Amino acid sequence: MAKSRGFSIYLLKEGYDGTNALREDHALDNDVGAQELPQNASLFVLDSAPRPPWWKGYFSIEKELTQVTKGALIFMPVGGRCFALSFGHVAHNLLDSSYEYDFGLRVTLNSLDPRKLKSTDTLDPGAAKRQRTQLPIESELTLFDFDRDSTILRSLTGKVREEHKDLFRHATGASNLRISTDVEASELTNLCEKLLALYQSDTYRTSFPEIQNIVPVRDPAQIEALNDRVLAAFRARDPDLNITVPEIVNYSDNLYVSFAGAGRGLVYDDVYIGRYFEYLEEHEIDLNGVGIEDLRRHVLVLTDEDGNSRDRYSIYKSLVFDTNLEGTEGETFHICEGNWYRIENKYIQRLSTYLDPLFAASDLPAYAHSSEGEYNAAVAANDDTFVCLDMQSISPDGQTAVEPCDLLTVRNGVATFYHVKVSTLSAQLSHLFNQGVNAVELMRLEPQAVDKVEALVRGLMTGGDLDALVALVRERKYCIVFGIVTRKDPTRNSLNLPLFSRISLMRGMKALQLMDVQGNIIFITDQAVPGEGRKKKRKKKEVLEQPIEVPA
Repeated sequence: MAKSRGFSIYLLKEGYDGTNALREDHALDNDVGAQELPQNASLFVLDSAPRPPWWKGYFSIEKELTQVTKGALIFMPVGGRCFALSFGHVAHNLLDSSYEYDFGLRVTLNSLDPRKLKSTDTLDPGAAKRQRTQLPIESELTLFDFDRDSTILRSLTGKVREEHKDLFRHATGASNLRISTDVEASELTNLCEKLLALYQSDTYRTSFPEIQNIVPVRDPAQIEALNDRVLAAFRARDPDLNITVPEIVNYSDNLYVSFAGAGRGLVYDDVYIGRYFEYLEEHEIDLNGVGIEDLRRHVLVLTDEDGNSRDRYSIYKSLVFDTNLEGTEGETFHICEGNWYRIENKYIQRLSTYLDPLFAASDLPAYAHSSEGEYNAAVAANDDTFVCLDMQSISPDGQTAVEPCDLLTVRNGVATFYHVKVSTLSAQLSHLFNQGVNAVELMRLEPQAVDKVEALVRGLMTGGDLDALVALVRERKYCIVFGIVTRKDPTRNSLNLPLFSRISLMRGMKALQLMDVQGNIIFITDQAVPGEGRKKKRKKKEVLEQPIEVPA
């Protein structure tokens, strides 16, 4: 029986081969001689000089110890394309823009038995959570807690289907393909021909339907083109380009916003890209001269009321934008927290088809207040059929606080829990939707939570039919309404929300549906007058003009 060997295989992009796919500073040698290379293949070898390991000096070891690093890259033309086979740690010598970034994952999806998976690497872009899941037995994807609606599959490992076992037994796919096979050197060309056919196939859609609804963009050339689209939108002041604080923010802390990187900035009480344009104009910076590196260097700064900085984020990481690229029909690209994602338009349409019927006309008054808390209190004060439960908790004693809602009343014969958010920004809305679902789950699972709702209603409500409202809650005759304060056109429905907020909303609405609870979304008209920017108070330490280190 032939010995099985491990291979790491890259597929180069069209136009790349052994003559132009390597970095200029590579230290590989192509004058080594090889008698059994596949036809027209070229070989580059890493043959480093012997040197002692770092721990020899660390422990003052007297014995003569040396180690060497060996590796090789073989470039092999196949079917009008070129493959790069990597042995040892030498793949970093390839240009980042020279190879197909979805080759390994796509071949794996097309070759694996969907019932014999062993490991997954996933990413939840909404929460920036990365996770590796391994099972001791071969299993289907559903047992890996893979959520096709919100999770990105970055890597997959498992056994291949019977029809491919003559090629390899196990495969792991990401950018490259890692396989174990017993093929001889003379058979490598044939192997790569079949891998190319697997890469070009879309049969994975049958075994793994909609598994690649959202895919991270890692191709440097494509990222450069997408960044060019951002710059074009930025210079044109495209209304679809926005900035957001790229994490959950507690606005009850009275946080304010300023900008830094081009000089001293004013302090504002809200976050939107118009403030950044004002900042650049104040410092006489021409938008046409701003590049991506400037957007990475300039920062959005969260401050207290006096302008003392709390947290800071690069403008580039704070951007939210959707766009398309020429030659990628049927796909939309979305930037979130400085990372680009590719989304199939069919998936975006599926989100709209599910979510749009859940949007309803607002039955709450317009927002003309300085904070969510002030708005919620005002609604309850002006209409005694409402009770304000903002900042209250219904968690059992000793557990993490869970807010039941912001406003509670009776609408159309059911108890209506309103969750209000002054934002259409992704992190804030995802938190809002999760909060609504968590409150319902708690009331379903913990009788003490329902008792606390009743106690709060009886203690805070000043009018309306208390007994009727309490009875509806106890009989589980209630619905959830997410109220989003915005100036956007309400007829756009789900398109007013960032992509990952739509994904989070659909997940939340399906969770409510499983509990037989109606969920709706309304847009509350924002009539608040934006505050003017103001200078920081001189008595406070000047911090915004200090050098700022922006994380890479």
